[in-house]
Amino acid sequence: MARRKQAKNEVSVDTEEFELPDDFAPDLDDWSGSQPTRKAKNFWGSAKRLIGLLAPEKVLFGFVTLLVIGSVVLTVIAPKVLGQAMDVIFNGILGAQLPAGAKKEDIVASLRAQGETQFADMLQGSNAIPGQGIDFEKLGWLILVVLALYLVASFLMWLQGYLLNGLVMRVVYNLRKSIEEKINRLPLSYFDSRQRGDVLSRVTNDVDNIQQALQQAFSQLVQSVLTIIGIGAMMFWVSWQLGLIALLALPLSGVVVAIVGVRAQKLFKAQWKRTGDLNGHIEESFTGHELIRVFNRDTEMTELFDERNEGLYDASFKAQALSGAMMPAMQFVQYLTYVLIAVVGALRVTAGQMTLGDVTAFIQYSREFAQPIGEVAGMANMLQSGVASAERTFELLDADEQEPDTVSEKLGDRATGLVEFDSVAFSYDPETPLIEDLSLKVLPGQTVAIVGPTGAGKTTLVNLIMRFYELQGGKIMLDGVDITHLSRADLRGHVGMVLQDAWLFGGTIRENIRYGRLDATDEEVTEAAKATMVDRFVRQLPEGYDTVIEENASSLSAGERQLLTIARAFIANPSLLILDEATSSVDTRTEVLVQQAMRALRADRTSFVIAHRLSTIRDADAILMMESGRIVEQGSHEELLARRGAYYDLYQSQFKGAATEEEAADAAFEPAVPGAAQVASGDAPSAEAPNSEQATE
Repeated sequence: MARRKQAKNEVSVDTEEFELPDDFAPDLDDWSGSQPTRKAKNFWGSAKRLIGLLAPEKVLFGFVTLLVIGSVVLTVIAPKVLGQAMDVIFNGILGAQLPAGAKKEDIVASLRAQGETQFADMLQGSNAIPGQGIDFEKLGWLILVVLALYLVASFLMWLQGYLLNGLVMRVVYNLRKSIEEKINRLPLSYFDSRQRGDVLSRVTNDVDNIQQALQQAFSQLVQSVLTIIGIGAMMFWVSWQLGLIALLALPLSGVVVAIVGVRAQKLFKAQWKRTGDLNGHIEESFTGHELIRVFNRDTEMTELFDERNEGLYDASFKAQALSGAMMPAMQFVQYLTYVLIAVVGALRVTAGQMTLGDVTAFIQYSREFAQPIGEVAGMANMLQSGVASAERTFELLDADEQEPDTVSEKLGDRATGLVEFDSVAFSYDPETPLIEDLSLKVLPGQTVAIVGPTGAGKTTLVNLIMRFYELQGGKIMLDGVDITHLSRADLRGHVGMVLQDAWLFGGTIRENIRYGRLDATDEEVTEAAKATMVDRFVRQLPEGYDTVIEENASSLSAGERQLLTIARAFIANPSLLILDEATSSVDTRTEVLVQQAMRALRADRTSFVIAHRLSTIRDADAILMMESGRIVEQGSHEELLARRGAYYDLYQSQFKGAATEEEAADAAFEPAVPGAAQVASGDAPSAEAPNSEQATE
């Protein structure tokens, strides 16, 4: 526990150290997300890995790409056909003004002789027929062709969007599944060194951002790139001179992206880092709001929230403002090229070097050419944010996992409970040894109490039994079998654990008790509740066992919540029982009744009891006094008191002021109500049982 607190303090300190040099890139792969986010080592590598998530859908993605190509081809052809329609109108208007029956060559020669050279060049470059007006039949067919092209192109684009949406949803679904499986494979040390809110932010906010990037950015990227290629080819086909002018937009756009994009990427990394910090603070504020009120830290927590909220605002504003400047800059480049194309195109029409339809088509091409370039620039904002989130998610997926199970043996349906520690060594930090050369043998059915000051290694010892952490030396055996030769599921299936912090999920009281064994019947749930003093207060609730409690179970007192977790362990019927300060949340009067139930719970099974309240472990078969990861004393309660060592001093510090040790012990175990033992077994009359408020507050 001390190690966890220390790690958390380190995180909270480091979150303040955000301003770092641009070249600061330490190689610390296990940094938590709540600490300063490093500069992306390889932006394009992360983007490539993000695109690689589409690999399982490559066949469908290929088909979607074909649909995009078809849509782009039709969209690119349409302006050329529309330009032909414009030529039909222009030639018809021009031909109607010329004398019927005359030859166009003679009219051109006559105009040149009259000095109308410009008009003569324009007439010679057209397909006007003297005396013939607009061919409305041809014009109608061309318009129908244009409409059909755009209609089919729109349908293909809708179809590809529909298919791509389903594709992306499946990819994100698999990504969430991979993250969930990864979290279940991560060691406890990963979560000890990171803020819970930051981990949640990676799993929720960052994944949502990846989904948005894949749906909007990457779905448009293929279309935009193909459109740029197709329109570029058509422009050079229509007029290579105007095509060169249009290409001026590319290097200018590249300069804008290079200048703005790189800086925006750093700011987006900072934005998501700040988001994780703020989420972590909010999560801690909500889960610990009672403690905050107790110590009157509302103002400090609000100030810290304002500070982190201000940091998120600042990072988000800078990122959005800088990336938002990209689109106006791109539009300026587009307008510049548009003006040049219009002027040069008009001059070429008057010179007879191009038809009006070709210039009209080219102007439309230039606008459509600028649109995908602008879309690519606009998508840079989303892509940068998406890749930043992907990098944070990949850091979670790449985190070191707990050692895989090497299953070579298997326990039976029920273990006898023989536990042996053989020269066990463990430490959270290699430079700070905690448990060294610890040996211990606990016989089946024994109750072993572990006491000692905070940080002595009590909780660590039982966590090692559960394989929440892996040993660095020695071995632990259950029924003569090395626990590393068992699967974690098999090992933990034989162990029941009641923690100091009562955890309940949103659901009914019956469901929370049944969580210990999902196939338990309603009768078994009730029997477990009676044995652990839960039935007494549950029956006073309007809905009884069907009472719905919220996730934080704020409607129940701390003692009632703890009793529910004890009932959950009781119904699991484990071979090995671990009680980590299981009675710390109940009052002394309720504790007497709970102790009776705990004796029944510990019957015929090996039990490890961690306790600070020494009155709760007087009847333990053996008491281990730990200091600095070592067992300094071992024996029964009476034996340790007789030695007048570390346990004696600890016991005296708790019962200082009592007349005698015997009186203090008797007072601690004196039944608070008549028939306490009967109440524990559920046989006492309800009138003699204290009410819920008396028992738990």
